[in-house]
Amino acid sequence: MVALPPPHTLSVAPMLDWTDRHCRMFHRTLTRRTLLYTEMVTTGAIIHGDRERHLGFSAPEHPLALQLGGSDPAALAECARMAEDRGYDEVNLNCGCPSDRVQSGAFGACLMATPDVVARAAGAMIAATRLPVTVKHRIGIDDLDSYEHLTHFVGTVAQSGVTTFIVHARKAWLSGLSPRENREIPPLRYDVVRQLKADFPELTIVLNGGILSLDAARDALTWADGAMIGRAAYQEPYLLAAADRDLFGEPGVPVTRREAIEAYLPYVAAQLAQGQPLNRMLKHTLGLFAGQPGARHWKRTISEQGHKPGAGLEVVQAALAGVPDEVLDARAGETAPQPAQETAQLSPA
Repeated sequence: MVALPPPHTLSVAPMLDWTDRHCRMFHRTLTRRTLLYTEMVTTGAIIHGDRERHLGFSAPEHPLALQLGGSDPAALAECARMAEDRGYDEVNLNCGCPSDRVQSGAFGACLMATPDVVARAAGAMIAATRLPVTVKHRIGIDDLDSYEHLTHFVGTVAQSGVTTFIVHARKAWLSGLSPRENREIPPLRYDVVRQLKADFPELTIVLNGGILSLDAARDALTWADGAMIGRAAYQEPYLLAAADRDLFGEPGVPVTRREAIEAYLPYVAAQLAQGQPLNRMLKHTLGLFAGQPGARHWKRTISEQGHKPGAGLEVVQAALAGVPDEVLDARAGETAPQPAQETAQLSPA
């Protein structure tokens, strides 16, 4: 019997306002094996808010991890139990988000300053659920950015029983930089994460940050236990289409963009019947044709028509009508020929 690649071989990062359940259902039309994450959900929102909104998902989204934001062990334990009851495959603690809102709640990246707090929280989660409990964090924050501090953080949290660490290979500045700037300005330090794996060979170390393609993920997998793709998977989702074949060793050919849209439409129709506006589902597809002829027509049609009251699947058909068949039916790894008219439009004057 051939051993399956581990679940963290490839994953899509949790991203606020992006990786909601509609996005995840769309990503599932492209890849069955890639591990998907929810947006970060705070323990307070789950315990005191609309649980179906925050925890609900559809069966095809598996494998799926719930990312939690919080620091109170009891609240995190309660939410971990809910995650198991709901059928999630993993529960993850956010120790990497640098936003002001997160800092005011004393969780996210600021938790890297208090590894003992994280260890107690993770330990409570582990005691409350049979699900794997993982931690996502930075390589440092502010002036707490030495390698010694990082190893102390990981070593302390590992004592709680956590065995999987997803490491964003940048430090975070908790003041002076916006969340977006914290994703771009601090330099990537893959060397630090690589050394972390060497020093903790018994732990599962997943690399996050700056992975923009499956080739980059494959390179990371030569030394890391997994690769997590962030914005690239959202802004150019078709890169996920070859993941099952190229990284997980699945037989078969990648889906085409047309096949992905057709597979997504029954879900879209069902959501429309429940009163969800069309643009809420289709906004996650805007990058499907990134860099391809017809991309502008696709984005413009959906952006201009998808938000209108009563908009339905006819908007999708209108958007598809402006994309050449050779683009719709090309498979990952193939290069679709450029129609002469669009090529001329894209050429400099």
